[in-house]
Amino acid sequence: MKIPELRSRILYTLGLLFVARVGAHIPLPGIDPKPLLNFFEAQTASGGGGLMGLYNMFTGGALLKGAVCALGIMPYISASIIFQLMTAVVPALSRLQQEGDVGRQKLTQYTRYLTVAICLLQSVLLILSLENPGRIFAGYDVNTYGQIVVMGHWPFLIFSTIYMTAGTMLLMWLGEQITQRGIGNGVSLLITVGILADIPGAAVATYQLFFAPVGVAKLGLPQGVMMVGLFLIVTMGIIAVTQGQRKIPVQYAKRVVGQKVYGGQSSFLPLKVNYSGVMPVIFASAILLFPQQIFSQAGAAFNLPFLVEFANNLTRGHWTYYAGFTTLILFFSYFWVSVMFKPIQIADDLKKYGGYIPGVRPGEPTAGFLDFIMTRLTLAGAIFLTVIAVIPDILLNTFQVPPRIAYFFGGTGMLITVGVILDTMRQIETFLLQRHYDGFLKKGRIRGRSTSTNVALGEAASDKAVMQLTTVMVVILLVGITAWLIRHNLK
Repeated sequence: MKIPELRSRILYTLGLLFVARVGAHIPLPGIDPKPLLNFFEAQTASGGGGLMGLYNMFTGGALLKGAVCALGIMPYISASIIFQLMTAVVPALSRLQQEGDVGRQKLTQYTRYLTVAICLLQSVLLILSLENPGRIFAGYDVNTYGQIVVMGHWPFLIFSTIYMTAGTMLLMWLGEQITQRGIGNGVSLLITVGILADIPGAAVATYQLFFAPVGVAKLGLPQGVMMVGLFLIVTMGIIAVTQGQRKIPVQYAKRVVGQKVYGGQSSFLPLKVNYSGVMPVIFASAILLFPQQIFSQAGAAFNLPFLVEFANNLTRGHWTYYAGFTTLILFFSYFWVSVMFKPIQIADDLKKYGGYIPGVRPGEPTAGFLDFIMTRLTLAGAIFLTVIAVIPDILLNTFQVPPRIAYFFGGTGMLITVGVILDTMRQIETFLLQRHYDGFLKKGRIRGRSTSTNVALGEAASDKAVMQLTTVMVVILLVGITAWLIRHNLK
């Protein structure tokens, strides 16, 4: 906090994240979220609730609250995935990507347009399904839980579509602002904060597991020790694989330029075990969520049971989900490496500057060697990601651990959370190193962590703007707490 720019970025990021959380609690006009919340809690208690559970986790609970940000940031991620794939196969888009900042700005604009189209489609299908909840939520009885939509069909359809689309576009803008003027990757932080928003509920559920009322089955000390041990092992495993590197030795030949001698030193080329980070998990989850939501909502809206059944087969607990999830993680792991890792370019750069890998000839053999090593590392990283992703399902099905607790012992949410936190810490450490502020780093620096960042940061927000934003957020927080206390006392 002693560095003005870093302090400004951190406060600015916290303020915009607070705005996103407020948007996740503002309900749409004409909707009563209580029936859906009660139904989902009943399904979760009985081990169900898998149809919308993962999507609700990514939206930070906004989906089940019927909030203006009910679609979350996932439509933007889906649009980004589509353009990432199209860039590899469409020559015009590939040329745009190679044109520098101008081309990337055009691709970003196209991604925004596609995000709007996806939001409009998902909003309409979601609204039509909420008007007939029994079709999309198996076991939902209107007489038992109540009607979710309490407004006329056409006004609710039009206004809610506009509000939810605007909510997603607001989250997209907040993510871009955090990336440029804040700290960390904005979109990833929005997803992470939504996942971490369920920590209080998970803590309460954990307490109830060990201190249940008399006559109710509860866990003892051995199970508690095992859960803590598993949590630490999974977290350390994720950090180890995320930070793990294969160091390829590189030797530079001596060069004499005038009266100076260059080169001759030894170095290494770090190849990460999990080169693509959490992106394959995010992409695979988004790809599975998008058709699942589309098919389930389309089947419910147009009364097509086979589409709803097909969507149910894409949820946790079905072999089709695990087969598709594993395949997509493998595909996106290799796809990301093929797009971002260029062995031919690396081999040419080494040859240009007089570097070579001992035992490997320069040029094409070096590129083949690097490609062979990265292929094996990517396979190991993809297998690890898949194992971590299915740990919550093992806890759910084998040990009957509640879902909101199991999600913090691995899975997509845990991978995203650990990866994003490490990336944010890396950026903070970069600011500290640039200003030679070593006091924090002597004991806090993680060994082997790279201090470079690939994110192009913009100019930080001014102190005046940050203070204005912080003041408004504090006022909103105090008003919310006061309203909650008043409502609680009235009950």
